[in-house]
Amino acid sequence: MWLSKTRVAADYFDRGFYEVTYQSDDLEVTAMLLDHSAPERIVIYLRGGKGGVGMVRPVRLMQFANSQTLVVGPYYRGTKGQGKDEFGGADLEDVRALVRELRRRYGDLPIHLIGFSRGGIQGLLTYQDVGATSFISWGGVSDIYYMYEERPDLRGMMKRLIGKPDVDHEGYNKRNGYMHVTEDSPPVMIIHGTDDMQVGIEHAYILEKRLKELDVPYELHIYEGEGHVFTPPNERDILGKIQEWMNKVEQNRKT
Repeated sequence: MWLSKTRVAADYFDRGFYEVTYQSDDLEVTAMLLDHSAPERIVIYLRGGKGGVGMVRPVRLMQFANSQTLVVGPYYRGTKGQGKDEFGGADLEDVRALVRELRRRYGDLPIHLIGFSRGGIQGLLTYQDVGATSFISWGGVSDIYYMYEERPDLRGMMKRLIGKPDVDHEGYNKRNGYMHVTEDSPPVMIIHGTDDMQVGIEHAYILEKRLKELDVPYELHIYEGEGHVFTPPNERDILGKIQEWMNKVEQNRKT
């Protein structure tokens, strides 16, 4: 059950937004919920960033909503909740615990995880465990070693939380998302812009190579000239493709 449920000053047609608190390990953690009384699908948006950077916002959850869909985005521990964000460490339990709570409430509905930026790590390390219907990586990190090399501005934070990649292999290998994909993985959709300066396009190709090797069903959508955040026309285009993808995967699941 939700430990608390607090109304947020935003609406999607006649549906409200809430901040919900739930149990993860021995902590109380928080997520933003676009509520639905009788959903037919659940989308879990896995945010990027850390702390106040990349926070879950109502407008982001609205992007994936329709009349049949409940949308929720965990903040991760340490942000509006107890504990400490470990950037793909113990905070992964916040995703798993959220899925368990949703399953208790709504049963065996299709659940799609959408990982944006750092959320790519959160998704790749949990979507198989939780029995997701599919995983969508949008500008997502897939290789944490490559992330360390391409983002010198984040190395200090990564050293504090994980250590150095050439020394602390266990911590990095545990978070190296693409290597945790298995041959019985649910289908994956990859979305990336060629001019993404925050999470380089190579992350998309690294994940694609792994999926090909394991013969996992996937789609790759590369947008020329787009950065980390897409321009409105291409954003509308890919949001339409995401809805088509979820419909297709769910239909294939039934047959």
